[in-house]
Amino acid sequence: MERFEGRRVIVTGAGSGIGQATAHRLLAEGARVTGFDVNAEGLGATAERAAQDGTADRLTTAVVDISDEPAVRSGVAAAVADMGGLDVLVNAAGILRSAHTHETTLDFWNTVLKINLTGTFLVTREALPALLATGKGVVVNFSSTSASFAHPYMAAYAASKGGIQSFTHVLASEYAKQGLRAVSVAPGSIESGMTTGRGPGLPEDADMSLFVKLAPALGQGFAGPETVAGVVAMLASDDGAFVTGTEVRIDGGTHF
Repeated sequence: MERFEGRRVIVTGAGSGIGQATAHRLLAEGARVTGFDVNAEGLGATAERAAQDGTADRLTTAVVDISDEPAVRSGVAAAVADMGGLDVLVNAAGILRSAHTHETTLDFWNTVLKINLTGTFLVTREALPALLATGKGVVVNFSSTSASFAHPYMAAYAASKGGIQSFTHVLASEYAKQGLRAVSVAPGSIESGMTTGRGPGLPEDADMSLFVKLAPALGQGFAGPETVAGVVAMLASDDGAFVTGTEVRIDGGTHF
């Protein structure tokens, strides 16, 4: 299946986890992909896998800090120029940090929001002119189940992801008449560097009984990042042509 043949895509967070899996899924379906990440080593691994898959000729990578406005401006401009336009933007980059809310410093709070929410805004803002020029551009943003359901110790993260959902609704409304679709995915119970072990950086005295309801109803545990990548591919393709201004929860029934 090559639903993305001839389509030009930017994927942020392409150096690891779900962003990396999404880049490979879209490459496998024929897309030309520019992958952004702050981690050069991770991008190298993405490029190596693409070479093994025979898709390296359609992959370009660039080290970009999505919270850095000048870096985003130049990175998006270079990607659009290199690919000759832009059809799809996937904002997968983000960080997960945890702390007791009463111990959360302003720097901690601002760092999480700067990368997750402001970073998503900056990349989207710079990409919009190229996306609108196609008359059928697509933005897929990454929210989280934490935006709608209580995930203790993750106040900053949940706030950032709730903001992304609201931002996505605005995009869908504001640019619908120009053919743009905007949708967010809300993963939960997905294996990634952010969720492995104590990946979220849970406080040492965290009450783990508060996480009992975070076990997925389907399967034997957390799902792999490719699970989310498949949904992103559907939403960004013509199969998702009637989906905009909403969230798609991907959590194996964790939050019935």
